[in-house]
Amino acid sequence: MIRHFFCLAALSFSFSLSAQTYWQQAITYFIEVDMDVKTHRYTGTSQITYSNNSPDTLRNIYFHLFNNAFQPGSAMDLRSLQIEDPDPRIGDRIGGLSPEEIGFLHITQLQADGKALKFIEEGTILEAELAKPLLPGKKLQLSLTFEAQSPLQIRRSGRDNKEGVAFSMAQWYPKVCEFDDRGWHADPYLEREFYGVWGDFDVTIHIDSAYTLGGTGVLVNPNEIGHGYTATDVKLKSTSGSKLHWHFKANKVHDFVWAADPDFLHTTLQVENGPMLHFFRKNSPDLAENWDQLPDFMSKAMTFASANFGEYPWPQYSFIQGGDGGMEYPMATLITGRRKLGSLVGVCVHELMHTWYYGLLASNEGQYSWMDEGFASYAGEQVMDHLFPGRSSDDRPNYFNTYIDLARSGLEEPMATTADNFLTNDVYFSTTYSKGATFVAQLDYILGGKHLEIGLKKYFNEWKFKHPDPYDFIRVMEKQSDTHLKWYLNFMLNTTASIDYAIKKIDGDDRATRVALERLGRFPMPVDLAVTLQDSSIQYFTIPLDVMRHAKTEQGNVTFDVLPDWTIGTKYYELNLPIAVDQIISIVIDPFRGMADINELNNRVDLEGSKKVMFTN
Repeated sequence: MIRHFFCLAALSFSFSLSAQTYWQQAITYFIEVDMDVKTHRYTGTSQITYSNNSPDTLRNIYFHLFNNAFQPGSAMDLRSLQIEDPDPRIGDRIGGLSPEEIGFLHITQLQADGKALKFIEEGTILEAELAKPLLPGKKLQLSLTFEAQSPLQIRRSGRDNKEGVAFSMAQWYPKVCEFDDRGWHADPYLEREFYGVWGDFDVTIHIDSAYTLGGTGVLVNPNEIGHGYTATDVKLKSTSGSKLHWHFKANKVHDFVWAADPDFLHTTLQVENGPMLHFFRKNSPDLAENWDQLPDFMSKAMTFASANFGEYPWPQYSFIQGGDGGMEYPMATLITGRRKLGSLVGVCVHELMHTWYYGLLASNEGQYSWMDEGFASYAGEQVMDHLFPGRSSDDRPNYFNTYIDLARSGLEEPMATTADNFLTNDVYFSTTYSKGATFVAQLDYILGGKHLEIGLKKYFNEWKFKHPDPYDFIRVMEKQSDTHLKWYLNFMLNTTASIDYAIKKIDGDDRATRVALERLGRFPMPVDLAVTLQDSSIQYFTIPLDVMRHAKTEQGNVTFDVLPDWTIGTKYYELNLPIAVDQIISIVIDPFRGMADINELNNRVDLEGSKKVMFTN
């Protein structure tokens, strides 16, 4: 009996270890498409090798057919019509598309290991039943043909965008849905962003010879088509109506985008010890001044980002005029190009930073949209400060203020809300971008030192080319700083609790000063204090939370005296400073404004010229 129990215990332990082993699926695409630029239709074939690295047996496989969202009555159309504040880029535009303007993407034949599969198409998702279950550790050879029409540009992808770019080809091919430790992610396309299988792409595009292409991947036949991808490209003169085939390869990516226009001007810039940067814009005089300055800014941005957030691993990156604003893809971005210089650089920097937070740290954007938008917003601010020193008069980024406005509004929803299920677009954007960025920035306040800076690099190196979730990130930061942080993740991710600390009372005598603090908001945080004395010196104190099991001792050039812990479940805290009350000019909570306190008016008390008991308003 004892031996039997021991065997069961050992087996259970083995399964536990196995369950904790990280795995992810892998895929290889060979795609060939033929584009008719007059009808905006294209046909294609795709040969796919899908590796089941999971411990599960798969009996079905699912594909995204994103183009189908751009049809009257689609789920995206209905959501836009029913949501309180529809995205103005969509509005009711889908419902007004003619048959020649809609998008569609249909798989016409599908085989697995040479056998035809039964499949059904429902909106933007296709489900196929495998003829033979795909066992753990085995591979599946998929072969398919498809036909499609590029829609009039509405959201991200499509033809003839508002700046006249012919084709913005995002989400354009049948894309296998991701399967991870939470199962299949066969989510309909309602507007938000994406989640894909890591793999290699080999893509050949047949298109009218008048068109110039840019996108994900490296062009492997530049001399054959007359596009050397240098600063002095000269396109081959071909017979009118003839086609060129553009052959791209991209390794270790989870999506593939391309854009095409007969009037694209293409330039390049080699980053020293970095990738080749490509720039594609309409050959229009009104774009020249700002776009001619863009390469130098982006070279500096790439160098700074690689040094501070992790080394960019691919051989190139492309900035392409197209789409409906700015949207990130592996090794490329689509951006609208008629912008003032600051706006042009800003959108390019933000999309570039998605290379790190989406392109390489490929979190599930539908589930954790803030892990790409929030992190990219935080990192983008660092890059912009590097490119434009002194650009802001405020002592903290604007995303703090946007999040505080959201917290005060009463409309906030938990950051854990999935991207498609926020009640309003406004709350989605404020939460995903601004609260997400604040989530990262406040770790600097909590941890001090250089823990955030070092931790972000460790996060990159440990999780690049993978699918990290919030707990993976927070665990890296815990190990870096020796601080317990799950309380912080829980309050930021799963609640709408706000931060509000106040100085309630100050009294004392010629020997000591007693300070009473109160936590008015539900969100607990460590509290920093700055005490300014009559001789103009400043003493800094920090009060850690007991659940942190650690305390910072420095931040920037400031050293903190560590006071006893504040118990997380209590609202009040009293401290005794060995300083005569008449020696104190002021006491300030969070002097460097490192936390998103929703009411800073109760964070400061000035005592100069008074020995009375002081109360805040």
